[in-house]
Amino acid sequence: MSGSGRAPRFYFSLRSPYSWLAYRELLERHPDVAGAVEWRPFFEPDGTSERLLAELGGSFPYTAMSRAKHLYVLQDVRRLTAARGIAFRWPVDRDPVWEVPHLAYLRALRGGLGPQFVAAAYRARWEQGRDICDRTVIAGIGAELGLDPAELAGASDDPELRRQGALLLKDICDDGVFGVPFFVQGFNRFWGLDRLPDFVAHLRARAGGDGALPPPAAPAVGLGARAVDDGHAGGCG
Repeated sequence: MSGSGRAPRFYFSLRSPYSWLAYRELLERHPDVAGAVEWRPFFEPDGTSERLLAELGGSFPYTAMSRAKHLYVLQDVRRLTAARGIAFRWPVDRDPVWEVPHLAYLRALRGGLGPQFVAAAYRARWEQGRDICDRTVIAGIGAELGLDPAELAGASDDPELRRQGALLLKDICDDGVFGVPFFVQGFNRFWGLDRLPDFVAHLRARAGGDGALPPPAAPAVGLGARAVDDGHAGGCG
């Protein structure tokens, strides 16, 4: 697991509505924290990524989502967005392969546009209700950002990005991440949208003085389709 000397981490998923809401709150309310943490994508592996992860000695934490929990998430997210005055649209995922958007993020990061890609992908999924596992959607985001559309849409076919994705999945295992959003600082873990204020307070207390947070020494992410329970804590932790 992460030692106390490592930069704090924010594990996010483009799939998760709770990650989307945490992302918004980080940028709107705590921009210094957003700039001080490493951003780590969390995604459910397909067969290829699962094999690569197993070769690294990891195993992704799968849990099937019950119908009752699925219905609860639908209700809960509608309640949370209404309380925040946020308009959103539920996307429809058809045979999702989550490497398509999440490895595209790594490709965008390589081009210096990682944060812009996250913003565009979240906007496409949660504001426009689009399928971000559709390569044409990812290609459109590439064109919007000035990145090569074919390279972005085909990121999951890139062996090097696949390797980086497997390393990130191994970090998920090593950091004890079991759902999103998930925040890590040293040996301290905070799970769920409602734990974001506690994570922020923890980082500020560690910073001392005026609570100002330094940016990470490295770029804001490290290298490193099935029905599953994303471990959404949402407001219930």
